[in-house]
Amino acid sequence: MDWDLECLACGTRAEATGLPTVCACGQPWLVRYQAGRRTDGQTGRGMWRWNQWLPLLPGEAPVSLGEGDTPLLSVPRLGAEIGLPDCWVKDESTNPTGSFKARGLSAAVTRAKAGGATAFTLPTAGNAGVAAAAYGARAGIPVRVYAPRTTPPAILAQIVTFGADLRLLDGHIGDCGKASRAYAAESGAFDLSTLREPYRIEGKKTLGLELAEGFDWVLPDAIVYPTGGGTGLIGMWKAFNELKAEGRVTGAARLFTVQASGCAPMIRAFESGADRAVPWENPETRAAGLKVPGPLGDRLMLRALRVTAGGVVAVEDPELIEAAERGSSLEGIDFAPEGGASIAAAARLRRQGVLRERDRVVLFNTGAGWLYREPRDCLTRVPG
Repeated sequence: MDWDLECLACGTRAEATGLPTVCACGQPWLVRYQAGRRTDGQTGRGMWRWNQWLPLLPGEAPVSLGEGDTPLLSVPRLGAEIGLPDCWVKDESTNPTGSFKARGLSAAVTRAKAGGATAFTLPTAGNAGVAAAAYGARAGIPVRVYAPRTTPPAILAQIVTFGADLRLLDGHIGDCGKASRAYAAESGAFDLSTLREPYRIEGKKTLGLELAEGFDWVLPDAIVYPTGGGTGLIGMWKAFNELKAEGRVTGAARLFTVQASGCAPMIRAFESGADRAVPWENPETRAAGLKVPGPLGDRLMLRALRVTAGGVVAVEDPELIEAAERGSSLEGIDFAPEGGASIAAAARLRRQGVLRERDRVVLFNTGAGWLYREPRDCLTRVPG
């Protein structure tokens, strides 16, 4: 292999053999590539055209459903309404499983299959479970998914459709994580939880690679990102650092994390100056992907936000739901609640003067809104 693993918390380096989980200190591993690795010559379509930037061996076929290369859309009407004329949306709803989770799970399942995994388990707030079920099916490896009973029904139906063994629990994703880890310990199933293996970040890294390419290798001024577990934010930060190290990009993107007011551990940690996040008690939000009370990647997220001179925003549920509906009606993009959170946050940052009128700003719609809705939710607004 032409990569190894590094723990940014304690500085330990390790070989990337077998089925790596976390460092002995309990913190996540990051993939580090050998100097001189070729990173030019992307061809084809989808996430894996970036194979020279990803943990893939020569001649190795990834476990893929065609993820990546999602639209980067100018949104002039939405931008005019929130005071950001140069506003863009990276629309991850067009991925095979309806969300950005497809990227991370494609990479994680690819490497775990190569490492000898014979079964998978993970907890989910929703979309990760759908992606794990789909990519497990694609790889021919069984998957058990632990999800909160309050997860949107459409998401649960997709998990079952892809053949996963779905277990519903009372509580939140943290409770599901405990159950999933216990099952992994007793059964030998490999744990695909966020940041408990090193490769989901590599898949999410392609978000940053695609953004840089989409803007002709000049980074946008700001990225507003709805954050639960944080792999997308960390992955983009990693991608930009790797691109800068090779002299491939100019500019600097400030990273802003958005969370729901009912579950905002990163906002509390950032604003208090802490280097760790204290788990949020009694998390509540309709944005399932933001309902992560104790993210393992808290240190990495806080570092990314501070190093890039970014910031944090917490939004109320009615605000993010209204913003998602307004964005969809203005631009024809199927905003999920998390995407609505990014719109609401960007509008507030503009009102506060944190974002300037001349800034090029990218908002993320991390998943499809239809996964959160039942038909009657829309039909209640139809006259007659």
